[in-house]
Amino acid sequence: MTNPTAAMLVIGDEILSGRTREANAYHLAGRLGRVGIDLREIRVVPDDHAVIVDALQSLSTTHTHVFTSGGIGPTHDDITADAVADAFGVGIDIRDDARELLQTAVGRGRTLTAEHLRMARIPHGAELIVNHVSGAPGFSIGNVHVMAGVPEIFVAMLDTVLPSLESGRAVLSDELRFEVGEGSIAAPLRDLAAELPDLSFGSYPFHEGSVYGTNIVVRGTDRARIDHAVERLEAIRRSRG
Repeated sequence: MTNPTAAMLVIGDEILSGRTREANAYHLAGRLGRVGIDLREIRVVPDDHAVIVDALQSLSTTHTHVFTSGGIGPTHDDITADAVADAFGVGIDIRDDARELLQTAVGRGRTLTAEHLRMARIPHGAELIVNHVSGAPGFSIGNVHVMAGVPEIFVAMLDTVLPSLESGRAVLSDELRFEVGEGSIAAPLRDLAAELPDLSFGSYPFHEGSVYGTNIVVRGTDRARIDHAVERLEAIRRSRG
């Protein structure tokens, strides 16, 4: 069985300018791997309506799931919801259930502001993604899951949506340390990767004091195959002294 695939669309000028360090992709990649969804692409785009629409239409046709991060807050540059609506060709308006979640979050004795209500605008036909941090919902429409950029809220929304998604076999991994440079093991590693095409082999050089070494990470969904690959890697390591 082939695992479902996923892409992530990170939205925000603050990411591209270096003003904000992106953390959600790291969290998403780990969570998806554990449930058997293969994250194949991460794309970062500015707060530009047309660019977001184009990216969503492209990614949603080539992946099983698309996760977005950012742009659903209360300010003028939070344009993701409108872009998603246009990408799917549907309208967008304040939803009563989204308004209710926000009212609960701010308190029954307070009046919702225009800024609050901006976060209750949901594309027609979407399902809400509840979060228990801020109360402001994300939403899913088609195979696109629209979530906040604030890491704590992104995590809460992912906790809500992930159990409901099509998944596959968890991605497993093992790592071996070689205290030789990449060039010393490139040829046998290339041959092993060609022999075991169902596994993924990653080569990551490091420098610690006087040691120039390489960590080899092998990934796959079959534990027996990974164990076999590790045995072969250990033989290569022994041959390199």
